[in-house]
Amino acid sequence: MRIFDAHFHIIDFDFPIIKNQGYTPPSYIVKDYQNEAANLNVLGGAIVSGSFQAFDQKYLLKALKQLGPAFCGVTQLPFTVTDDEIIDLHNNGVRALRFNIKRGGSEDLSRLDYFSRRVYDLVGWHSELYIDAKELSEIASTIETLPAISIDHLGLSEEGLPHLLKLVDKGVHVKATGFGRVELNVQNALKSIYELNPDALMFGTDLPSTRAKRPFEYSDIELIQQLFDEEVVDKILYSNAVKWYFK
Repeated sequence: MRIFDAHFHIIDFDFPIIKNQGYTPPSYIVKDYQNEAANLNVLGGAIVSGSFQAFDQKYLLKALKQLGPAFCGVTQLPFTVTDDEIIDLHNNGVRALRFNIKRGGSEDLSRLDYFSRRVYDLVGWHSELYIDAKELSEIASTIETLPAISIDHLGLSEEGLPHLLKLVDKGVHVKATGFGRVELNVQNALKSIYELNPDALMFGTDLPSTRAKRPFEYSDIELIQQLFDEEVVDKILYSNAVKWYFK
């Protein structure tokens, strides 16, 4: 079994950390992640900027340098960022733009259409949304026309699953992450998404699972192994995400 960890966070207090909705996360540096993931056969992954990191890029560039070229970054950027700054981030391993609708700290959703097209056209990045899928119906017509979008944490809610599935059918990818933070039937969501698009699901540990009711457990991987055959498991745990981030 090989893993591309498509969603985890590094929290380094040598760089700016902003309290978000009254919450300050614990320290979780590269060494902590490597220790916790040591037995998982992680061959690469995506470091995702959290709400509490806002537009800081320095922590991310340091972490990417420490982890090496098999890892990439998912960052939050202000609308005012220059093309040169985006290209420089790309050259240093960043591969996606994040809109954090659930927690804030990112650019406003009203910028989604223009901004996601801009980074895609400039450097080939996709855009990632941390959003409760029940809110997707309001922006579905926009998302359907965008070149490359993924949704975090299975869309979070049972109520949102039908809206999420409509977008999966249009080519949107989904992070199979945060099983301990979602309010839905994980098993049903995984099977429904896979049936619509076998390439859509991308596993991630969501370590260190900040604010989740239950942090990541190895049983999250075992659930995927129980639901799908070995070839499909490899797609979900590894190859779907590698193709998505390094296309």
